[in-house]
Amino acid sequence: MGRALAGAFLDAGVRTTVWNRTPGRDEELVARGAVSAGTVAEAVAASDLTVVCVVNYDAVDAVLRHEEVTAALKGRTVVNLTADTPDRARDAAAWAAEHGVRYLDGAIMTPTPTIGTPAGVFIHSGPQDLYGEHRPVLEALGGTHTHLGEEIGRAAAYDIALLDIFWTAMAGYAHAVTVARAEGITAGDLAPFAKGIGDILPPIFEGLAAEVDAGTASAEGTPLTSVASSMAHIVHTSEAHGIDAGVMRAAEGLARRAIGQGHGADGFIRVTDLLGRR
Repeated sequence: MGRALAGAFLDAGVRTTVWNRTPGRDEELVARGAVSAGTVAEAVAASDLTVVCVVNYDAVDAVLRHEEVTAALKGRTVVNLTADTPDRARDAAAWAAEHGVRYLDGAIMTPTPTIGTPAGVFIHSGPQDLYGEHRPVLEALGGTHTHLGEEIGRAAAYDIALLDIFWTAMAGYAHAVTVARAEGITAGDLAPFAKGIGDILPPIFEGLAAEVDAGTASAEGTPLTSVASSMAHIVHTSEAHGIDAGVMRAAEGLARRAIGQGHGADGFIRVTDLLGRR
């Protein structure tokens, strides 16, 4: 992802200095016009804006939290597009403020091939004026850029919630094709119908968002009692083939707990009340 970001800056004509933790991995970028920095301090001193994208905030700390790097960053801006938790974003912002570093947090919600194209999706949080100052350069990365507010952990919070949807769906798909294969159905045969399931979700999400915000949970023809029965069928079929059904068992358990509390006629989204309890 870091190479994709640097490449998009170069394609947009932005003067770009690069540094990578693995020596030599910037050769392609240098051939395209990037300047290769010998050290992190040299890299951050080359511009008023430093964009960081590594595996997590532990890696960010390992790169930036050194005396010579901190000194070089003072008065400059860091835009951190690394994925991690909201608390880590707040910690990074506190460190930056303590050392006179201007800081914006962000996340990239689309895969590497979208960078530099209209399909890229970037979210940002932090001081509005700082975002406005650097937005023209950030928009060189292509796609859409949304400032979600000044609370520094907000972009990371969106990222976590959206990745929750994605990886839960991917886990569900992996389980579904495993069950289908056990019943003699290939993943290719299932795929068109799986796509149909994916296509009906966006309007369901929109409708349920209004329900959650209003504190309601209408069944719309599928009460929790019916949901739990359907889930039990999935668990039974899976385990009959020796397939782990732990994820669906957990979901069924939530549904049955809600039923036990008198919400059998409500929709599945009622389980958010259980998930949010401490």
